[in-house]
Amino acid sequence: MRTLLLSLLIFSCTTLAAQPHTQTENREKPRSWVMPYASADETTHTLEKHRYGAVINEWSQADGIFSSHFTTPFAWTNRQIFIRIDSASAPYELWVNGRRVAVNYDPNTPADFLITKLAKEGRNTLQIKLQDNNPMLPIESWHTQESAPAIGGVYVFSSPTMGIRDVLVNSRFSSADGAVVTSEVAIVVKSYALNERKARIYYDLENPAGEHVATGYGDLTLRMRGEDTLRFVVQVPDSTLWSRERPQHYTLRLHTQREGRNMEFHNLPLGLRVVSLQEGVLRINGRQEQLRIQQIATPATAEQLRALQHEGINTLQPLPGAVSSDFYRLCDTLGMYVIAQAPIDSHQAGEARSKGGNPSNNPAWRPYYLERVENSYHHAKRHPSVIGFSIAHDSSNGICLYDSYLHIKKQENQRPILYFGAGGEWNHDVINQ
Repeated sequence: MRTLLLSLLIFSCTTLAAQPHTQTENREKPRSWVMPYASADETTHTLEKHRYGAVINEWSQADGIFSSHFTTPFAWTNRQIFIRIDSASAPYELWVNGRRVAVNYDPNTPADFLITKLAKEGRNTLQIKLQDNNPMLPIESWHTQESAPAIGGVYVFSSPTMGIRDVLVNSRFSSADGAVVTSEVAIVVKSYALNERKARIYYDLENPAGEHVATGYGDLTLRMRGEDTLRFVVQVPDSTLWSRERPQHYTLRLHTQREGRNMEFHNLPLGLRVVSLQEGVLRINGRQEQLRIQQIATPATAEQLRALQHEGINTLQPLPGAVSSDFYRLCDTLGMYVIAQAPIDSHQAGEARSKGGNPSNNPAWRPYYLERVENSYHHAKRHPSVIGFSIAHDSSNGICLYDSYLHIKKQENQRPILYFGAGGEWNHDVINQ
């Protein structure tokens, strides 16, 4: 009740100060990165040798408009076609073959856009138009000076009309002595068809030694544009968990069949580990951890991270802005903990929560805060190195960050949610150090 009354009081003190009046349109729901392949052998290939995907490398740029082209082969007929944009230096519009596909107001996290209806067989044109006057600057205080227009990696790929959209994993101890861990793997399947579709999803989980520990399949029937989740549970010994000392991975191999035909294959690394926070004590795989946190600008090299480890740093918190999947994968490989931070920093607006003050206490900004914390969460969630989430950086406090905290808690309740600017308020999970 106290929290509710506090939220209502703060809400009543806010104002509709300057804020954008439009929101992201036609961006697919956020997810962790999965890429379909045409065969099991090809799952080890890069996108440069991919029948269902390609990297778009050649760009021309003028006045903040990046232009290129891509080719849609005949083999993609009757499949869904997507564009994925890793990041950009400002909110942008996506155009395909002269028609606007979408607008994205969170350019800091990877975004997927469905372009099936606009793409054609053969050559297609593509434009990414960065906005001249970035309306997100009040919550992007890291833009301290004019920077050149830029975009991150851009990919075009296709997936089956009914296919794997995401993979999630959750682990917990299942024995009193902590020697056995139960891991649940959830395979999210999505259909874009206008009629009912059925598919069989095969899974094969291998431990770090290459031994098969879970093999099976499940049948799913989805209605028009439906979505469902296939789950399986496996018990594993604690000696195979991902840790700082032994950053080892399981391998999840997936493929789908429809009407007896193989439709897609996936090969995904999974780092299984258990994170818990109880009464301020953080434990990783049952062992109490003392975090030595270092803020860091990305991208970062393996040599830089190893030097920090040598200094005794065990946890990195990327500064706000775009953070690539390569950074998370590097931390997965090196055994470095990460606190994944949402791209929100409104410190230039000051600390005031009253009229004309910080956007964090202005409910008109709430949709933009929630969008960014959710995108950041899904971008980082499957990486074992990510042992916590930060909802903002140096952004005062208020209704937008209260709701951001609650929003991520609905996604999961194991890893801590940290906001060191909370000033002792409840939307920061305290870790005793």
